[in-house]
Amino acid sequence: MADAMSGFRHETERLILRDWREEDWPPFWQATNTPAVMRWLGGVCDEAKKQGAQERLLSYEREHGHTFWVIERKSDGAILGFCGLKRSNQQGGPIGMMEVGWRLREDAWGRGYAKEAAIASLEIAFDRFAVDEVIALTVARNEGSWGLMERLGMRRREELDFENADFDAANPVIIVYSIDRDDWRSHDA
Repeated sequence: MADAMSGFRHETERLILRDWREEDWPPFWQATNTPAVMRWLGGVCDEAKKQGAQERLLSYEREHGHTFWVIERKSDGAILGFCGLKRSNQQGGPIGMMEVGWRLREDAWGRGYAKEAAIASLEIAFDRFAVDEVIALTVARNEGSWGLMERLGMRRREELDFENADFDAANPVIIVYSIDRDDWRSHDA
């Protein structure tokens, strides 16, 4: 499947989801590696964590033909963050399931960009990759993230929750939402 997605680019009304370019990393990290954005994502990354994250994102593309793609705003070319698909790989979690995820810079919050990009990613998951179900992960106190999951029509899957203190030491549970193909087709996002 990796070959089917090489040179990936998908446009929505206001956004472009596309493959990473080397010049994307500095503006991405500058805008998203902040205390507010990283609050529920393990905290601000040092250079080693940033490099590890970049390598993982690129490896997902190579190994599976999809990743958390760059989100570029059409109007000005600004890098807003990422959104896309990966295979769930959190230790203790639902390994191998298709996962949708996003991370946007703070000044892009509340404008519908995450929802627009997530809708596109879910369409790609069901249409191009023909998966039956897509999950999304967050911590319980990240209300913005699970609120979006609910607006996307995803439902809470407590039986898939798992322990992981990397993101919220005070409440070390990763909560899981999912949506299947039939529910996606009938949901009016």
